[in-house]
Amino acid sequence: MSVEPIPSQSTASSTGLHAPGIAGRAEELLAPEALEFLQILQRNFNDRRLELLARRRKVADKIRRGERPDFLEETERVRRADWEVAPAPADLDDRRVEITGPAEAKMMINALNSGAKVFMSDLEDALSPTWTNVIGGQEALRAAVRGTLRYVSPEGKRYALAERPATLVVRPRGWHLEERNLVIDGRPVSASLFDFGLYFFHNAGTLIEKGSGPYFYLPKLESHLEARLWNDAFNLAQDYLKIPRGTIRATVLIETVLAAFEMEEILYELREHAAGLNAGRWDYLFSMIKKFAYDPGVVFPDRAQLTMTVPFMRSYADLLVRTCHKRGAHAIGGMAAFIPSRKDKEINELAFRKVREDKERESRGGFDGTWVAHPDLVPLAEGIFAAALGGAPHQKRAIPPGPEPTALSLLPHPFGPSSSPPPGGAIVAGGEITEAGLRDNVSVALQYMEAWLRGHGAVAIHDLMEDAATAEIARAELWQWVHHHARLADGTALNASYFAARLDEEVKALGGKDRGRFRDAAGLLERLVLADRFPEFLTSPAYDLLQSGTVIQKTAIQEGH
Repeated sequence: MSVEPIPSQSTASSTGLHAPGIAGRAEELLAPEALEFLQILQRNFNDRRLELLARRRKVADKIRRGERPDFLEETERVRRADWEVAPAPADLDDRRVEITGPAEAKMMINALNSGAKVFMSDLEDALSPTWTNVIGGQEALRAAVRGTLRYVSPEGKRYALAERPATLVVRPRGWHLEERNLVIDGRPVSASLFDFGLYFFHNAGTLIEKGSGPYFYLPKLESHLEARLWNDAFNLAQDYLKIPRGTIRATVLIETVLAAFEMEEILYELREHAAGLNAGRWDYLFSMIKKFAYDPGVVFPDRAQLTMTVPFMRSYADLLVRTCHKRGAHAIGGMAAFIPSRKDKEINELAFRKVREDKERESRGGFDGTWVAHPDLVPLAEGIFAAALGGAPHQKRAIPPGPEPTALSLLPHPFGPSSSPPPGGAIVAGGEITEAGLRDNVSVALQYMEAWLRGHGAVAIHDLMEDAATAEIARAELWQWVHHHARLADGTALNASYFAARLDEEVKALGGKDRGRFRDAAGLLERLVLADRFPEFLTSPAYDLLQSGTVIQKTAIQEGH
């Protein structure tokens, strides 16, 4: 294999890298043996990945033309057959509380030491993919697996792993993303294969020696065919390192509306490696808005009104629990993103009450565990699920009461085109679009994207720990409201001019375009909201801006090597 460096975008240093020390770290992680493994993954699976992304676009076009999503006729035999996923490994059997966060040393140590059963280290929505962050994340994961992860704050405070940290699970980036700092055969490598491959190559053996294993969360799947692609990658990877098939375990985030119609099939494709499904509700809401964005009869209300009590969200959660427990898999609930305030007791009391209601609803609904974003929420969630589980590690025998969800119950209503502009929030009883809700969407999207462009993927906004899903919901709603001229609660019709005026006002309220990267963030949000066609993901054009502001070193593997 031949590795050829592509000339740097800058001659500022001999390495062309944009952060001190990154060269040595990247070279160690991207040693020839690791590059060879990534090359094999890319050459075996990238063409299929691209075909599946093209398939996504075709399915989206059908929905745009009015076709209703439904359960698949061609896989009915899978849903009718008697099968279960492989039993959970010992350290992934009790998942009552899972904490999540980016793959950054301090946050990882705090999360692993939090008392949660599982920590999902995020290389996806909570990590801005600068090359420094991508390599630093892999380096931190490698140290965490070996128990050597350390962090010293600027004030001199020292952080280290406890004796019994949480079980580590890693979320790679989704199939739609690329890592442009590694080019194979003239194409950027799949970010999914890059994240998975590097972590697996460097850590699988150590994890097995310690009695654990390489565990993953799989994001943004839209079909069982995409799960099959992951399964094939898992098998190749395990065979390559000569470890038994089934050592890898994967939990799939059901965070697209199309995946909700294929939950059983997704588990079936991964059944040797499947560990469960997770109700990734914020991305799920984004997917719902995105898939029906062109339908003027399906207008969503203020983001704050899209709770788990909305009928189509209840149906989605209900079906996820039923599916998992029918197939012997864990059903993991959604995120509690609240960040406890050190100053405001009233905010804390209100937020803790909402978190308690949410987690009690999940535990009563049959979920085996749940997600939190902050260590201070672990005891609350732990107590709620301990009471529900009654000493057991899970409640896989629990089946939600009531009728089984139908295809129609998973969809927002009213479904179908409308000839007249809809009232704000037509799909939620009592739903409405307010001036405050619109401004909140603009402000949150701006704040998150500005931070993301500076390299921060997990951002505290209004006492919540936000990742890319929040900004996606916000800008998706804005696109829909503007393009369908939806009406505010006071009767004001929304249009491009009205949005542009609010955008300017919110930018000024946040300090103006010359502060940080708000000029780029404002320009990006304006393009996303006013685009004629709905942009698939904000992180794709944002990645262009992220790359334009950095100096990188690329590695290329040429065809034939």
